[in-house]
This record gives sequence, C-alpha cells and structure tokens, in this order.
Amino acid sequence: MTALIDTPNLTDHDGFYEELLAAHKGLAEADSHALNAQLVLILANHIGDRRVLSEAIALAKR
Repeated sequence: MTALIDTPNLTDHDGFYEELLAAHKGLAEADSHALNAQLVLILANHIGDRRVLSEAIALAKR
C-alpha cells in the first residue's frame, strides 16, 4: 500500500489554485459545495486506496 504524500508534490500549484478558484467563480454557495464534493469523490476514486484516503481525512481534520 502507498502512504499519503504530505509534502509538496504538485507542479504549478499556483496555476492549479487559480483554476480551482475559477471553477467556483459565479457559482451559488450550494453549487460551490457540490463542485467540491464532486471533485473530492472523483479524486478519491482515482486514488483508490482506502488507507491513503483515511490518512488524508485525518490530515485535513488537524
């Protein structure tokens, strides 16, 4: 099993953040929350490792 990578690992993190913000632009609050939920589920499916996902949830809650 793979361990959660919790150190910087994203190229062009600023560009990604800008793209994420742009995706939310003009959305109602409920639609923005729905977008975030869909993105989390899509990425969780891509990761596919329940242990890694549990580590990510624990890290996010800290």
